[in-house]
Order: sequence, then C-alpha cells, then structure tokens
Amino acid sequence: MNTEFSVEVPGEANPLTEGILFHVLRSASSADQTQVQSGTKQLQAWEKAQGFYPLLQSVFLDRSLPLEVRYLAVIQLKNGIDKYWRKTATNAVSKDDKATIRARLLESAVNEADHRLALQNALVVAKIVRFEFPGDWPDLFQQLLHILRASTDPNAYPLQLPRALLVLLYIIKELSTGRLLRTRQSLHTVAPEIFNVLGTIYVNKVQTWQAFFRDGGDDEGGAIESIDNSLLAIKTIRRLIIAGYNFPGRDKDVQQFWTLTRTQFGDFLQYVTPEDSPLAAKVQKQIGKHLAQLSKLHLSMATTHPADFVLLPNTLDLARDYWSLIARLGEQWGSKSIEEAKVGTDGDAEDEAPILERLGLKGLLLIRACVKMVFYPTQTFRYKEQVEKDEKNQATNMLKTDLLTDDLVREMVSTLVTRFFVFRPSDLRMWEEEPDEWEKMEEGAEDWEFAIRPCAEKLFLDLAKNFKDLIIQPLLQVFYTVATPENEDILFKDSVYTAIGLAANVLYDHLDFDSFLENTLVAEAGKQKPGFNLIRRRIAIIIAQWITIKMAKEKKPIVYQIFQHLLDKSDPMNDQVVRITAGRKLHAVADEWEFQADNFLPYAPVTLDRLMALVQEVELPETKMALLNTISLIVYRLEHHITPYANSIISLLPPLWEQSGEEHLMKQAILTVLSRLTNAMKADSRSFHISFLPIIQSAIEPGSETQVYLLEDALDLWASIIAQTPSAPEPTPPELLTLLPYLLPLFSMDNETLRKAIEITEAYLLLAPSAVLADSFRPTILQALTGLLGNLKPEANGIMTHLVTCIIRGAQGVGGEQAIKVLTADLISTGFLAKVLEGLHGAWSHHQSHGPYRELPSRAVDGVVETDYFTVLARIGVASPAVLLEALSSVGNAELEKTLDWLLEEWFSHIENIGDAPNKKLMCLVLTRFLEGAQPWMLGRLQMLIAVWTDVLGELLDGMDDQSQDCLYWPPEPYHPSEPEAPEDIRKRELIYSDPVHQINLVAFIRDHLQQAIQQVGGEQRFQDEWLSRVDKEVLKGFGELGIM
Repeated sequence: MNTEFSVEVPGEANPLTEGILFHVLRSASSADQTQVQSGTKQLQAWEKAQGFYPLLQSVFLDRSLPLEVRYLAVIQLKNGIDKYWRKTATNAVSKDDKATIRARLLESAVNEADHRLALQNALVVAKIVRFEFPGDWPDLFQQLLHILRASTDPNAYPLQLPRALLVLLYIIKELSTGRLLRTRQSLHTVAPEIFNVLGTIYVNKVQTWQAFFRDGGDDEGGAIESIDNSLLAIKTIRRLIIAGYNFPGRDKDVQQFWTLTRTQFGDFLQYVTPEDSPLAAKVQKQIGKHLAQLSKLHLSMATTHPADFVLLPNTLDLARDYWSLIARLGEQWGSKSIEEAKVGTDGDAEDEAPILERLGLKGLLLIRACVKMVFYPTQTFRYKEQVEKDEKNQATNMLKTDLLTDDLVREMVSTLVTRFFVFRPSDLRMWEEEPDEWEKMEEGAEDWEFAIRPCAEKLFLDLAKNFKDLIIQPLLQVFYTVATPENEDILFKDSVYTAIGLAANVLYDHLDFDSFLENTLVAEAGKQKPGFNLIRRRIAIIIAQWITIKMAKEKKPIVYQIFQHLLDKSDPMNDQVVRITAGRKLHAVADEWEFQADNFLPYAPVTLDRLMALVQEVELPETKMALLNTISLIVYRLEHHITPYANSIISLLPPLWEQSGEEHLMKQAILTVLSRLTNAMKADSRSFHISFLPIIQSAIEPGSETQVYLLEDALDLWASIIAQTPSAPEPTPPELLTLLPYLLPLFSMDNETLRKAIEITEAYLLLAPSAVLADSFRPTILQALTGLLGNLKPEANGIMTHLVTCIIRGAQGVGGEQAIKVLTADLISTGFLAKVLEGLHGAWSHHQSHGPYRELPSRAVDGVVETDYFTVLARIGVASPAVLLEALSSVGNAELEKTLDWLLEEWFSHIENIGDAPNKKLMCLVLTRFLEGAQPWMLGRLQMLIAVWTDVLGELLDGMDDQSQDCLYWPPEPYHPSEPEAPEDIRKRELIYSDPVHQINLVAFIRDHLQQAIQQVGGEQRFQDEWLSRVDKEVLKGFGELGIM
C-alpha cells in the first residue's frame, strides 16, 4: 500500500481506495480532534458505498499497518455488519462484497497475533454467521473444524488453536441466542460433530496441565497455554450442550462428558481451596474460572433442560456434592459475635468473591432449581411426545424420593437459618461505615441471584412453603428459645427472626404474633445493649412482613408506636440503618388493607417530622425517594387529616427538586406527593396551587426537556389542582386559566395522554365553562377534536365524544339556546358535524345492503361509536331541536327532509342496540322533541316513535312501584357529606342532577308532547284519521298497556 499519499481533496469528494481509506482511518484514530472529526465524517460518507467493507477488511488484514488503524478498521467493519448486512437493510452490502469478506474471514481470524484484534475479528465472524449460516455459508463448520483439527498438530502455528477456539466460542454464543427455528435446527444438526472435536481438545488439554501439576517438568509455558485453551473450550462446550441439543440427556457423548464434569469439579476444587496451595495465584484464578464454567453448565442444564438434568448420570450425587460444598461454606460464613465482626477482615480486600462463595451461590441456585422442578414446573405450550412426558415424571419422582428427603430438607433449613442468615463481619463493618449504601444493597431484592444471603432466603421460602409439616415445629422450637428479651445472642436471634418473617405466610396459624409483638418486640425495641440496633432493624422488617398476614386491629397502635420510636434519632441505638429501614418498612404498614387513619393520627405528627428530617439527612437519591414514597403514601392514607402537616411537607420538596438534577424518578415522586397532598387536603390546598403551576407548565410545554419523563405525573397534579379549586362565587385563579392553551398539543399525543387531556378539559369545563367556551379557545379545541374524530379506537372515541357533549351542555348552561347556536355553527365550520353525518350515513348505507360480501363503507361507524355519534346530535337536539334541524339542513348536502329520511330511519333502528338506559332515554327525549312542530316528516314515523316509547318506558318503569315516574328521574335532594368533599365532586353531582335525562320525567314528557301534537294537527279525531290510523294495532296495544294516556 502506498502510505506516502496525502489527502488534499475535500471530505465527501474523496474516491474510495485502499490508500485513501488508510489515511482517513489514521486521521480518525489520531489524537488531534480536528483530524478525528474530518476522518469520522468521511467514514460516515463512505458507509453506504460499494466496496467499502471489503476495503476495511483489507486494511485490517495488512499487518504492516499501525495497530490503531487496523483496530479502527475492524470496529468499522463490525458496526457496518450490524447496520447493512441484512438483505432487507437500506443500502445493504452487495452479494459480491459479502462473498469477498466471507472468503477471508476464517483465515484472518486464526492467524491474528494481537489478542484485541483477534477478539474484535471473532465478533465480526460471529455476526456474519448469524446472518449467513446455513443459507449462504453452509460449509462454515466444516471449514472451522478442519482448522481446529489441523491446529492440534505439533507443527501448527501456536496461536491457531486459541484463535480458532475464540472464533468458535463467539459463533456458538451468537447462534445460541437465535430465536428463529431455522437457526436453532441448523445448530442442532452440527452440534454433535462440533462437540466431538471440542470435547477431545478439552480433555487432552486438561490432561496435559493436570499431568504437569502432578509430575512436574520444564514445559511450564505449555501447561499455562493448555489451561487457557481448555478454558476457551469449556466456555464453548457449556453453551453448545445447552443450545445445541433438544434433549442433551439422551446423547451418549453428553452423558459421558457430564460424568467427567463431576469428577473434574472435585479435582479442580482441590487445586484452589487449600490456603497453602503450591500453585501461583494466576494459575489458581484460571482453574477457578474452569470451576465457574462447570457450575454454569450444571445450573443452565437444571434451568433449561430440567428433566435431562435429573436423568443424566449421577446428577443427584452431583446435587448432593453441591450441598456439601454449601454446608462447608456455611461453616466459615457469618460472624460468631458482634465483637468479632469489628475486627474481622473478610470481604474487605477482594473485589471478587472467593471461588468457594461463587460456587456456593451456584449451588444454592441449583438446589432451588431442583425444588422448582418438583413444585413449580415450567409450563409450555410446545407439543410433547409421550417419551418426554414420561421423562419429566420420572425426573420429578427421582427428585422427590431420592434428593429432597426429609433429612436433607431439615438439614438445609437448619443450615440456611443458622449459617447463611447470620450477618458477616464485612456486612456489619459496612453497616457502620456506609449505612446508606449498605441499607440500599440489602433492600435490592431483584438481584437475589447474585448474592448468597438473599438467595438463601429465597431457597428457605421455597422449602418452607412446600415442606410445611417438616419445618414448622422445629422452626418454632428454635424461635421460642430465642424470642425473649432476656436472650442476647443477637446474631442468632436476628437470623431466626429473619426466618419467622419470611415464613409468615406459612406460620400464621401456628404462631401468636400479637403476643410476640406485645411481650417481646416492644421490650426488645427499647433495649439499650450493644448490637441491639440489629434487632431493631429486624423488628421493622418482621412487622412489615406480618402486618399484611395476620395482626389484630387493636395491636396496630403498638406498631405505630414502635415505628415512631425506631425513627427517633436521639436514641443512640437508632443508627441510620435502623431509621432508614423503619422509614422504608412504614410504607408496608401504611399500605395494608385495614389501615385506619384514626388509629395512626396520634403518632402522625412525630412520625412525619422524623421521616422528613431523615429525608434531608440521607444522601443517596434512591433512599431519599423511598422515604418520600412512604411520606406520599401516608399523605394518601390520612386524607384530609394531613392538612396540619402540609406546610412542613411542602417546604421539604423544593430543595429535593433542586438536588435531584437529572434524577427524574425523584421529580416524579415529588409530583406524586404534591398530587396526593392536593387531593387529601381538598379545597384547603388552594393556598399552594399557584406555587405548583410553574412545575406543571415546565413539564407540559411543547419541546420541554422534562416532558418525556414528567408529563404523566404533571398531568395528574394538574387534574388534582383543578379538582380541588373551589367553584364560583370564589374566582378561579387566572394563573390556572393561563394553562388552558397547553392542553391543545396534548390532543395529538399517545392515547393515555389524550385521555388525561380530555379529563382535564372536562374538569375546566365544570370549573370555568366561560374560559373553555371563550372565542379565543373554543374553535381551536373543536378543530383538534375534529381531527381526532374517526381516527380513534372505540373506547377513546367514546371519551372524546363525551367531551363534546360536555361542551354542548356547558354552552347551554352559560348562554342557553343562543350559545348552542354559536357552538353548533363552530361544529359545522370545523367539519365536526359533517364527519358525524358521514359516519352515520355510512352505517345507514351498510344496513341497506345485504348478503355475505357486503363491506362497511370507509367512513361508516358501527356499534358503540354509532351510539356516541348519535349522542352528540341528541345533546344538541334536546337543548334545541330547531338548532339541530337547521344544522342538518346546512350540512346534509340535500333538502332537510331527504337527510331526515335516512337519518331518522337509522336512528330509530339503532336505539334497540344501545345498552345503557340513560343513553336510551336521551335518544327518546330528542326524538319526542321532534314532534314539537307536528311536522309530517315526524308524524309519518309515529309507529316507530310509539314503538321506541313502549320499549324505553317498559325498561325504565320495570320494577317501579310508582308507574307515573321513570327510574332515571331524580328530583334534587339535599346531600350532607360526612367528610370534606372535593369541589369537583360537588360540581359533578350538580352536572348529573341538572342533566335532562335526570331532570325530566319521561312519562309526563311523552304525555305532554303527544297531547301537544294532537292539538297542533286539529284535535283527536283528525289525529286519529290522519296519523294514528297508520299505526299497527299491536304497537298501539303495547303502548296503551303502559297507561300513559
């Protein structure tokens, strides 16, 4: 390559050649930022160019070039594969380029001297294999296995074997994550042959380094190489066995290898566990990695192929070996005394846990997997052959009868409680040195798979639930020996209390927790002896575990007293861990189903003060947030009783908001507290409202950085403030009204935001209808709603049309018929009414056609959406039939009577499909009002109208003692709430009682309108001759039986 060439032409104009590419890569990997930017820009411009990726590979393969240039070339190639290798990708890599790259892949991978480059190249190969195997690269594994076999030759290039193993490892890693059936089946086809070759290499290399340890010799370098190679091999083998076989337990080679892993597990352990091992630390670490891989294989088999795991040779012995290792670990686990903990050094120096601990953790997970196989087997929809079902049943029986014996279960429970529930010296030192961090770590229940004590707790819980009869009595016996204030064996007491708390679900019928609380915990919470801070922390936890399971109502005040005491900073025993734990666990206490505010009120002032002080004291944002969540829940549960503490809580929040910076979860928690506080205080919260509004504005402003994180919580707070703002005559704060325009952009957002925006608009309508109906806002919102009409799912459409009906009712309330006229003109000018009529006309057309192939016209509506559309028309019509008829003649693109022909036919036929009675009555009201002018187009439909009257009244009078009033007629009655009421609840109640559906008695309404129509046509005889004579006698008879006339 000509490396003297220099780039003079401007970036994008550079032709793509190997020489220029080298210079651009050198620029992009230099220390000069200007060169890096220009080089990176040019590489991005070339990304989609033909021939770019083969040239990158050529640069990478040229060993005469600087390392950093080759490294950047292979990274660019790897990133390009992710973006452009897929055939369906835009600007996909061409077939020829792919073939060029593929032809040089394996050779380049196995001959690379630098480990970092080899690793990146292995990733490149694996990514390409994911796309190409087996379709475009069917002989991949034949080529790779050929290289592997050749690499074992004594004369082969020494790095060929480790490089080939590295490539194979990443290929199997990539294919084992494949979800496509074809990928998995292809891997299953080649797995046995790969396993054969790999297994041979692994066994030979292990034998080589074991022989060196046993017999000595002068080839120490060869032994170290063998250890590295056997590690690469076992990493690949463990993935291959799990992902490469549907039923690994049925394969003879896998069975033999499984037996070997058990032997090797014991052998390898001998190299790393003695403290006086003659092996170097680096060698011990590599052998420890072998052990870790074997334990991962055992655990993966147990979780992925449970039946195969059990049926493989000597598996139950292997599980017992793991339990022995756990028991051995238990002997050196935990502090023997509080004093010892202060001077111990365990766990301080090493970043990584000792190998015995890591294997012990895998052992606990493996035993837990065995318990789950028996009691919580994985459910699958995959079809199973009878053989597979038989294997599963056989495996379950073997575990039940041969592994999980009564003796072993008792031993496990005893070891877990007496060894692994006990705090270690490192725990207790961290408790003192970093209380915040330690408490957060202990609370993290979701990562139990990565730490021994939480994992032991999970295993204990599984055993306790499924072996109740074995466990309850022994556990209670131990409990009664330690559960007295006189017993001061603190570490053991804490571990037993841990077990009692975890097993609350199992023990509730066997243990009198109320007397334990009263006679023991109260006394222990007050003890001033060294180490009793551990017991205080445990008391907070155990109460939180039991209060939701079983606790007498009259004992709850004792609990509140204990928590108030545990939050007291002036007590030296209540260190920060105790207080934070109490603050967290108080959440569970306040959250339980039977919590009663009255019982908690005597303790609320002090408890809340101490909680708020603690929020300011702790440093970790997660801890602050957890405590804030407790305060938030107390606010919610105390309801209006929280008012006296509101100032203190609110003064706590601004500094927290400032400190949180980019920590949006904290800001969400603060907004939740404000919402709950606003709702709890009802109208008393109005003095704070104006100070909350800027926070809402910052979250809802279009383009706001915080919108994506805080919008949902800000909308909740906004809705709460409107709900708790008093109605007229008290003026609505202008600052609250200035937020109205911010609603409009929300109407074009996701469904949940739209739903909330509509709710808030309705709340504004109830609070300040004039503001929503003002000329500056009304047309814009109607335009936004017109855009939504016809584009929403039925449920969302119902919410949206409900808002329109609320706007119609609001207009009627503000300005009567004149306001309805103005509003209807807006509904016409925005195109809303036209869309409604188009949808209804589509429905009518659809109902006119018949046969199996009829299709719903594009804009047609059906079902509940049709009801929603008719409801909008009905609300206008009930308020003013004249305005509705005028609108129909203006929008209908035809004479009014022609529009009414199809519209009324569809309306009458749709009423029987309406499910809810209020909507049916509304339709009946508007259709009855159409009689008011005694127009022929309505009188001609008298039969339909009488049928509707009969149907609707029949439903509304059913079961009524007084047949002169329908059941939806609710004359206003005085209402006396027993507790403070939200102003919005009052407004909603008034809205319901002022609804014509509840204000008008349908029986009298129909009678009056019928009599009025009779008079308007010229008396009863004329009405009888001209109109009633056309009505079917059966229809008249049904109506007559209601006794209205």
